[in-house]
Amino acid sequence: MINFFLGLFSYDLGIDLGTANTLVYVVGKGIAVRESTTIARNKRTREILAIGNQAAKMMGKTGRNIEVLRPLKGGVVADFDGAAALLSHYIHKVHERGKLYPRIPRPHVVIGIPSGITEVERRAVIEVAMKAGARKVDLVSEVVAASIGAQGKGKNDSIRAIIDIGGGTTDIALLVDNREAFSTSLRTAGDSMDEAIIEFVKLKYSLLIGQPTAEQTKIALADAAPTHEMFQVVRGRDLETGLPRSVRITNFELYEALKGSFAAISDAVIQLFEEAPPELVAEVLENGVVLTGGGSLIRHLDQELGKRLKVAVRIAEDPLTTVVRGCGKLLSDKKLLSQVAYKNRK
Repeated sequence: MINFFLGLFSYDLGIDLGTANTLVYVVGKGIAVRESTTIARNKRTREILAIGNQAAKMMGKTGRNIEVLRPLKGGVVADFDGAAALLSHYIHKVHERGKLYPRIPRPHVVIGIPSGITEVERRAVIEVAMKAGARKVDLVSEVVAASIGAQGKGKNDSIRAIIDIGGGTTDIALLVDNREAFSTSLRTAGDSMDEAIIEFVKLKYSLLIGQPTAEQTKIALADAAPTHEMFQVVRGRDLETGLPRSVRITNFELYEALKGSFAAISDAVIQLFEEAPPELVAEVLENGVVLTGGGSLIRHLDQELGKRLKVAVRIAEDPLTTVVRGCGKLLSDKKLLSQVAYKNRK
C-alpha cells in the first residue's frame, strides 16, 4: 500500500543499463539521462567521487587511491555497490529535475538486459534496481526492447530480425510477435573491439594506449569496408622506453584489427538462420534485418553484413536509443509488457 501511494508521486522509468552507457526514459517526457556507465571512487573508503560522464573523463588519469570503473561487464552486474550507486544517482536526478518540490523516487522501472544472461544475473539487476529505490522492476530482453523501440506506428509485426551491437554484448534475435523465437548473445561488441585496437597498436607499434583512446580511434576510423585512406594520430606510452610517443593509425589498419569482430557477428547471424525454420527465415528475407546499438554506426557495417547474409540490413532510426525507447513504450502498454517481460521479476 505504501509503495502504491508513493508510486502516485513518482515517475515511471525505462532504463537501458548498458555496459558503456546508461539511458533513462521518463514516461511522458522522453529521454532524461544519457550518461556513461562509469563511477569513480576512493579505493580505501569506497566513497563515490564521480558518476557518469564526469567519472568517464577521469578514466586512465587518476592516482593510486582512486579507481575508475564500469560496474557492469558484458551486460552483467560486476560491482553490485557501484551499480546501485550509479542507478540510484540517476533515479534521484530525474525526480529532482525541474521541480520546486522534488518527487519521491519510488518508480516502476523497466530495464533492458542482454538475452544471454542467467537467472542469477537477472536477479542481481533486480536487486540493484530495488536498492536504488525502485518499487517494482520488470526486465526485458534488450533485443525485444530495441525492436519495440525501432517500430513505427502500425508496424508492430515488421521487425523479424535484429542485431543490437552494444558496449558489452551483441544480441541477435529472430522475432515472432515481439518475442524471441531464436536468439544468441556474443561478448564480441564495442568493448572487445576497443581491446582489439589496444592489442593491435601494442603489437604493431609497441605503444600502449588506454581504452578511451581506443574508443575515440574506433569512432573516428572504424570502417567495415574502407575504400580511401583516413588516419588519426594516437598517443600513448612507448613500451620500450616508457616515454610518451605518438603514431599515425589508418582506417585500413583499424580494419585489420576489427575484421575478426565483424566476421564473428555475421557468423553468429548465419548460425541463427541455420537453426530457424525456413518460413521464419523467409520472413526475414522479406522484411530484412534491423541493426541497432552503438556498433551500428561503424561505417559500411550494414552494407557488409547485408552482402554476407544475403538480406537487406538497415540501421534503426536513432540506434543508440532504441532499447530505452522500447522500455518506455512498454511502460505505457502494460499488456505487452506482461507478455514480453521475464517472469522472475519482483
